[in-house]
Amino acid sequence: MKLLRLLAAQLFAATFVLASLSSPAHADAPEGDAQLALEWQTAWDTYKFYDSTPPPRPGSGRSRAKSSISITINAPIERVFSLYSNINNHVGMHSFLKRVVTHKDWYRNRTRYINFTAVEEIPYEGAIIVSNTHAQQRINRDKFFYETDTWSLPNVVTHQKIVFEKRPGGKTEVTENLTFDADTSLIDFVVANGTDSHKVNQAALKQAIESGEL
Repeated sequence: MKLLRLLAAQLFAATFVLASLSSPAHADAPEGDAQLALEWQTAWDTYKFYDSTPPPRPGSGRSRAKSSISITINAPIERVFSLYSNINNHVGMHSFLKRVVTHKDWYRNRTRYINFTAVEEIPYEGAIIVSNTHAQQRINRDKFFYETDTWSLPNVVTHQKIVFEKRPGGKTEVTENLTFDADTSLIDFVVANGTDSHKVNQAALKQAIESGEL
């Protein structure tokens, strides 16, 4: 537990320092959409977070780890896929996620591409830290899956593939396959907390879809 707290402190301290250097945003003064678009493009060009092929190089100080979570939702696959794949429906499903800013939305070869930034407000030691997660989502409606690549401070990259499968009784199973790249000193914390965050979001979406809230 002590190690986990230490890793948490390292992660959020790094986030706070880097954010204060690269972006003056605070919870009471949100960045404009144009500024977020510039940050998104810088992250895309600098960190190439869309490239999931090469794992971190030995000796780079970075590591890769994977996890997978599934949930069954009592609704037809077409409805579940449409609602679940809409990133705007994720706002409010997790207490940290406050808004989503879409930078570009287009189709290529029947796949929908969306470049966006998810803005989170994270309480830490009496303050609110604004964390911007820059992402690209690729939605394949024909095959009922979508992929999302993300980057956030302090240089945490995720590659996600979310697969939807029909189950008996008109139900749908949703499986999120998650890959995390981060500094080796933070990887265990990133995986544990990233996976837990996705579980919370997944459960909230299940409840919202089944209840008709969405």
